[in-house]
Amino acid sequence: MSKEKETRKKQGKRQDALARLRGMSKDELLTESKHFRQELFNLRLRQQTGAVEKPSRIRDLRKGIARIETILTQSKAEKK
Repeated sequence: MSKEKETRKKQGKRQDALARLRGMSKDELLTESKHFRQELFNLRLRQQTGAVEKPSRIRDLRKGIARIETILTQSKAEKK
């Protein structure tokens, strides 16, 4: 697969995830954020012992939390 196709595929997945998050209610977003934070905590603990199979998952979780926080902030700004 060419690099251009891989990039398009990743962008499509990212757009799908973003659309899914934007469709969630505030409570669902907060629950998802809490779940991501707990998983991130557990991965960081395992990272200290060297038992992390996918180190890239840490980055993905951080980005997911940031996306959720951004959506929550945007929704607060729209309501003002």
